[in-house]
Amino acid sequence: MERQNKFDRKEDQKEFVEKLVRLNRTAKTVKGGRRMSFSALTVVGDGKGRVGYGFGKANDVSEAIRKSIDRAKRNLIEVPVKNGTLPHDMVGNYKSSSIFLKPACAGTGIIAGGTVRAIMDSIGITDVISKSLGSSSPVNVVRATFAALTKLMDAKAVAKNRGKSLQEMWG
Repeated sequence: MERQNKFDRKEDQKEFVEKLVRLNRTAKTVKGGRRMSFSALTVVGDGKGRVGYGFGKANDVSEAIRKSIDRAKRNLIEVPVKNGTLPHDMVGNYKSSSIFLKPACAGTGIIAGGTVRAIMDSIGITDVISKSLGSSSPVNVVRATFAALTKLMDAKAVAKNRGKSLQEMWG
């Protein structure tokens, strides 16, 4: 029985969409020459509203990517998706980066920069408008986007917190 659960978990991990947002190479000069090191920023999502990001560093490219994907899978958040878009406008800030996310009508597509586009694809959102303000560093943009996504509220959760039904809230 336990073996079957482990097998199911491996199948579940295969259904994740993994996107490499940024791969950075750094060089350290040592006595024998330059020593290269790599850092990778990835976004992982299931296409059904769950998404996470991870940052990994290693001396090898594949090892850095593997580390970042593992960290992303450990830090998944749930995002409310309403008809392929976001439920409402939201602004997310992280340090000097600001991200404005706005829902869009069906057929609009993802109007966003590469970093935000990767996150929206991983979530499964098909229509959204976004604007990135301030710092364009991919790490800061990802963190600002996740700050905005964590503040999004689902209509059912709001109704429950207020002690009302959905019908009472929206008429």
